Amino acid sequence: MKVAGNSLSTRREQGFEVYELSNQELAVAVVPELGARIISLRNRRTGREWMWHPPGGLKLFRNRSGDPFFKSPLVGMDECLPTIEPCVWNGRLLPDHGEVWSAAWSVDEELWANGILKTEVELKQSPFRFERTLELQGNEIQLSYELTHSGTQDECYLWSLHPLLRLQPGDALNLPESTRELIPAGQMEIADLILAEGRCAKTFATPLSEGFVELENRISGDRLAFEWNAAENDTLGIWLTRGGWHGHHHLALEPTNGDSDALSIAAAQSRCGIVRAGSSNNWQLKITIG
Repeated sequence: MKVAGNSLSTRREQGFEVYELSNQELAVAVVPELGARIISLRNRRTGREWMWHPPGGLKLFRNRSGDPFFKSPLVGMDECLPTIEPCVWNGRLLPDHGEVWSAAWSVDEELWANGILKTEVELKQSPFRFERTLELQGNEIQLSYELTHSGTQDECYLWSLHPLLRLQPGDALNLPESTRELIPAGQMEIADLILAEGRCAKTFATPLSEGFVELENRISGDRLAFEWNAAENDTLGIWLTRGGWHGHHHLALEPTNGDSDALSIAAAQSRCGIVRAGSSNNWQLKITIG
């Protein structure tokens, strides 16, 4: 049943259907036709919009499979599967940031009527069906995932949440000490958000014992936290660009299941997920606004 206090609505924006769940705490907007990306995540008490998009206003448009990711709408939070970097795996040329961000996902309209946004997509190159269920509970967003393998042989995959976050003065990254100790010493400037102007960089912390990362504004008190089971996804990627990537300024906090962005490398190092033939893998993640 629909959670008391939650509102749901749909609207057309720039030619695409936008699904929005909201309550007194937050509002979240998703475009299933564009990779089920979350284009807005707003704290309704403070007004802060956490999702980033390029300067000049929000622009929504469709991509074709194989397009480079930098030519996408570059807005908000999408999903990377079964790779992040383009690579060749099992004879398949896997595209930049994977297959699902550029695909149209379908919506379970019966669940939507009860305030649950379940979206799914059939991958065109890899033998997977990918489902994500989004539920709003107070100041929390619950994300549940299911990856189903329809092939006859076990398959490797990389998954990464890919949220492009809008930075403001006063923002700082809070990490468990056990996670901070895993970041290479020469890359701590990324976790400290002090990368020099004109640079971009990415680092990984693995293997995690705690699945937690939080972006907190020390001036306003605004908080955005991601929590997950480290036994399900044992890695955190941190991407920061201060103008070094196509002139953009944003942060990405990326819970993931491997510390290489290319599936071909991750599989060779046994640092990725495996779905058994004819079975499914499941995992969860919670996003908290404060």
